[in-house]
Amino acid sequence: MIATTRAGPIQLAVTLMLLGACQSGTAYPPGSDAALADTLKGRIAEGYDFTRPGAAERMSDLYPDTGQVVSASGGNIIASADSLRAGIATFWQSVGQNMRNPKWVWGDVYVERLGNDAAVLTGTWSIPHIAPTGQPHVIQGAWTAVFRRIGGRWMIVAEHLSSPPSGR
Repeated sequence: MIATTRAGPIQLAVTLMLLGACQSGTAYPPGSDAALADTLKGRIAEGYDFTRPGAAERMSDLYPDTGQVVSASGGNIIASADSLRAGIATFWQSVGQNMRNPKWVWGDVYVERLGNDAAVLTGTWSIPHIAPTGQPHVIQGAWTAVFRRIGGRWMIVAEHLSSPPSGR
């Protein structure tokens, strides 16, 4: 024989509080999260801070050291952390270190929390700078990055970067 009782509002509230206390950490509901958006935007902007030495290393630090990292850009896909770091080193050697007075600038940015330890950021960005020719130049595009919190740090585990069509 199974006995059923109807829980009152107080019993229900106490039960929910106890269940919540048993979970580890804070549960974040999926959705828009302004504080997380500031954190992720700041993490990328710090990586692309060209005013301090070590920019290539900081850009690489946006990604986990091990495991698969998938990056799509320019019609190509890179699927390893080592290959991604090699691409960052190539960018730095051929373009990054040759820019004078570069500055990371965010355009529109959208961040969606997918769970406690996962989020996606999609935004437009630009890096105005002076080219080696002495002329003003701007690198720009759109970036969608999937972040996962690993060891307490938000790391990019998948991304897609695109450039505006030629002539813009």
